[in-house]
Amino acid sequence: MGKIVISTNVSLDGVVQDPTGDEGFRHGGWFNQFGGKDLEEWAKVEFAEALGAEALLLGRRSDEWFGSRWAGRSGELADRLNSLPKYVVSSTLVHPVWNHSTVLNGAVVNEISKLKQELDGDILVYASRQLVHTLLEHDLVDELRLIVFPVVLGAGERLFGEISDKKPVRLVDSKTVGDGLAFLTYELVREAY
Repeated sequence: MGKIVISTNVSLDGVVQDPTGDEGFRHGGWFNQFGGKDLEEWAKVEFAEALGAEALLLGRRSDEWFGSRWAGRSGELADRLNSLPKYVVSSTLVHPVWNHSTVLNGAVVNEISKLKQELDGDILVYASRQLVHTLLEHDLVDELRLIVFPVVLGAGERLFGEISDKKPVRLVDSKTVGDGLAFLTYELVREAY
């Protein structure tokens, strides 16, 4: 059975919007403010995670963003990401941008539940905030892997939005990446405390 893993970069106050500054958000580009050892170590974490993944699960906008940036690249991480099967959730998309992609255009919860049954291993969800909200709401998330950047933005779209009920999580790992990034891994707790 597959495991849905939300893997994303986030500011200390939970903002995921426009980390590279491409979207015009007034606080965008916060990812690029870090460099050197932090991003070198970040790249190692991302590569190890990609090596352990079975597939990627993305929303339409994330497919466009990642596909346009990674499809033409080469190197260990690019080669791995480009070779992974990708599943793109969209009711409007016909031709995904990224290679090796399948569009899931049916009922999201049913499609992803079926995908979890069909695959073994980690199904990584990158940067797909709206999809993350849906997955959390319907108890389809198994694990959260957050790389927390030491910046407070005070505004912007946050990873976690309103949901109908609380979602208990358990910290299973934490470590420092580079000089100042925190890598936190939580599993969703299905049983009551």
